[in-house]
Amino acid sequence: MTLVDTDVLIWNLRGNEKAARALDAMPGFFVSAITYMELVQGVRDKRELRVLRQALSHWGTRIVQIDEGVSARACFLTEQHHLSHSLQLADALIAATALEHGVEILTGNAKHYRAIEGLAVRTFRP
Repeated sequence: MTLVDTDVLIWNLRGNEKAARALDAMPGFFVSAITYMELVQGVRDKRELRVLRQALSHWGTRIVQIDEGVSARACFLTEQHHLSHSLQLADALIAATALEHGVEILTGNAKHYRAIEGLAVRTFRP
C-alpha cells in the first residue's frame, strides 16, 4: 500500500493527467487525516467538496487517523528535523503516518521527507 501526499491529489484535482494515471494505477491507497483536512480546506464550495469525496471513494481511499503512535512519532520527527531541515507540522504527521503503518509515501515534495530515516519515498513528477 501507498500513502499519497496532498500535492499529488491536488495535481489530480487540477486536471493533471499524469497524477490521474498514477492514482488510477493504485486503487485502495491511504491518505493521512492531515491530507484530507488540507484538501477540504482547499475546496471553494460544496460542489468541490462533493467532487473530492467522490474521487476518494472512487479510488477506495482509506483515510488514516492520527492515533497515539502517529502523534508520538511526529513529535520525535519534529524534534529531530525541524531545526536542521525545517520539517513542518503537516509533513511530520504525514511522514509519521507512513512510518507507523509501514507504507511508502508518494509525493511531489520528496525534499520535505528526504532526511527522515526509514521512510520509503516515491517521487511523483507532474
